[in-house]
Amino acid sequence: MNDIYLDYTLDVLKKLLAADSPTGFTKQGSDFVVSALRDLGYTPVMTNKGGVLCCLNADNTPAENGLLISAHIDTLGAMVAQIKGNGRLKVRNVGGLNPNNTETEFVTVYTRDGRKYEGTLQLCNASLHVNGGYNGTQRTWDSLEVLLDENVSSAAEVKELGIENGCFVCVNPRTVITESGFIKSRYLDDKLSAAILLGYAKYIRDESVQLSRRVYLHFTVYEEVGHGASGTLPEGVTEMLGVDMGCVGDGLECTEKQVSICAADSAGPYDYDLTTRLVNLAKENNLSYAVDIYPHYSSDCSAAARSFDFRGALIGAGVYASHGYERSHVEGVKNTFDLIKAFAG
Repeated sequence: MNDIYLDYTLDVLKKLLAADSPTGFTKQGSDFVVSALRDLGYTPVMTNKGGVLCCLNADNTPAENGLLISAHIDTLGAMVAQIKGNGRLKVRNVGGLNPNNTETEFVTVYTRDGRKYEGTLQLCNASLHVNGGYNGTQRTWDSLEVLLDENVSSAAEVKELGIENGCFVCVNPRTVITESGFIKSRYLDDKLSAAILLGYAKYIRDESVQLSRRVYLHFTVYEEVGHGASGTLPEGVTEMLGVDMGCVGDGLECTEKQVSICAADSAGPYDYDLTTRLVNLAKENNLSYAVDIYPHYSSDCSAAARSFDFRGALIGAGVYASHGYERSHVEGVKNTFDLIKAFAG
């Protein structure tokens, strides 16, 4: 991966991370991906679910034995569950958003008529000078609340803003890319992979790459609730490569600077032959990689396999601290990009 495609990938990553897109409220993210692909000269289509499907080379390849490469752009989030009498908001999570690592985060609340308001997730009665039980309080969605940055002190005043139950609450991603190459943000799961796929699409177009088979990109929008890729598989596709975060943590070999090749997750093993091909390609191309099993993980590839007949495999740049404030590295981006390039070509 040369600097042109790395710089492009990091640029679209920052823009995609800034587009709020929790599961069920993904239009900002999908619209960004559609625009980026059109700018590259492609003709993406929106799926009925709201995901984005794009063929990289429909004009010069047969449909048989096609490859689908997927990443998801939906993220964790929350929804307003109750407007309290004091004008504060009780929320419930969308996907696996965890109250233990969202306290004091800035949020944006979106109304159904297009307005948005800023606020902060705080512990109820959050002042240590007032709350003697602060340290012993378990952080749950019942003990946290959103304080709106608006002059409201009653439920009626909040409703006058257009806020009601079911409005989406999006947590600020706080994206930082350090001079040492670390990428820190919420939602690297899985917008980092989506940005890598956009970088790959740019590479195919800029270099006029002639792929040996038909290749589709699918940016899904319901992965965080388990059915992102389960409804869409283009005709002729026989293989699917899921690109999602590579897990980094105790008991696993992968680091943030590597591409992770997942041999199995909670849904079971991935295709042995495809996984072996990925390992061999990583070796042949001198890529830094690790093979791991993820015990508390499932992917779009696993979801789609319940509905369609294909062979599937899973890779991704190493990401530390999933479902929270996450961290990866540009070396992991490079290794993942180059493994996709080797596998799809």
